[in-house]
Amino acid sequence: MNQKQFTNITHKKKEKHLTFADRMKIENLEDSNQILPKEKRMTRKEMAKIIGCGLSSLYRELRRGRVTLRDYHWKEYTTYSAHVAQEDYDLQATNKGPQLKLQADYKFVNHVETKILKEKWSPDAIIMDLEKNGNPFDTEISTRTLYHYIEREFFLNVTITDLPRRGKQRRRKKKKVQPRIKIPFGKDITNRPKEADNRLEFGHWEMDTVESGRKTGTACLLTLIDRKHRFSLIFKLRSQTQKEVHRVLDSLERELGTEEFSQTFKTITVDNGGEFLDSQSLEKSIQKINEPRTNIYYCRPYASHERGSNEQMHTLIRRFIPKGNAISNYSKDCVKEIKNWINNYPRRLLDSYTSMERIKSEINPKIQQSLMKCA
Repeated sequence: MNQKQFTNITHKKKEKHLTFADRMKIENLEDSNQILPKEKRMTRKEMAKIIGCGLSSLYRELRRGRVTLRDYHWKEYTTYSAHVAQEDYDLQATNKGPQLKLQADYKFVNHVETKILKEKWSPDAIIMDLEKNGNPFDTEISTRTLYHYIEREFFLNVTITDLPRRGKQRRRKKKKVQPRIKIPFGKDITNRPKEADNRLEFGHWEMDTVESGRKTGTACLLTLIDRKHRFSLIFKLRSQTQKEVHRVLDSLERELGTEEFSQTFKTITVDNGGEFLDSQSLEKSIQKINEPRTNIYYCRPYASHERGSNEQMHTLIRRFIPKGNAISNYSKDCVKEIKNWINNYPRRLLDSYTSMERIKSEINPKIQQSLMKCA
């Protein structure tokens, strides 16, 4: 066998599956052939070219849909029926692979649809919850299988567009940007303690803001997330200013006391946004003038991955407050509900536990009480 023949074998073109529309074309062409003289009839090769399939596929399809009918003289003749062929195709398709696991398990289907549509859970969160807390349903499937069922539209009320990322995987484009001038004051992230870098202990936070849409007002959200347990705090701000950030941190220090505040917020990592630029002012305690209440560290410009937990937290918030919406339309109670939902959402990186469960099992009661006060 020469190289050319080998190439032709290894790269053989895969033939497509015929649709019902293709079968209707075959039926019409066959009917036309029946009334034409033999010398003017279309050949099978020409017919296959029109349909866009292989010659062998056409012959198999003609056998699949072969039916015997009678003409107006009551004489029998053989032809092709698109409906008969489609029924046979559908019957054969049901025999491919294992039986659909969620078939007739209506309770499981209803549970999945409720979690996705009403509670905004992802398929992975649903499966994690069932694995951890026990599965009361007959259906036992993996996360990938559940995604497959949704993609194939086996659910009546849920499609891929109802999922948090709507089935889209975004590829980040590399942008050419001008180097940003580094702030002349404040501690760089490279000087952050090892315990914060490696997520070794509670008390090291990331902080950022979530803006309203353009021309929809100045209200925004201040978000904080603990790097180890992913416990989240969300506060509604009147505007995206340092004054508003100060107001929140000052109120937390008054609520907790400087000592408890310092134990709860050992370090806070922020970006170079204007609302965070005066680190000395943010670190300064309102009760102990000569002692800082926390330590602020700055990410490098255009390095949002250095606050990856914060960015992921924002994708969860966007399930309830889509981009472009005015945050002023959402009450403080609504913001609190979103925060509680995030803290009680199962996560794969926490071994299927929630942030709240991790906090309750690993943090001492005094710090737990502090967090509940913050919340």
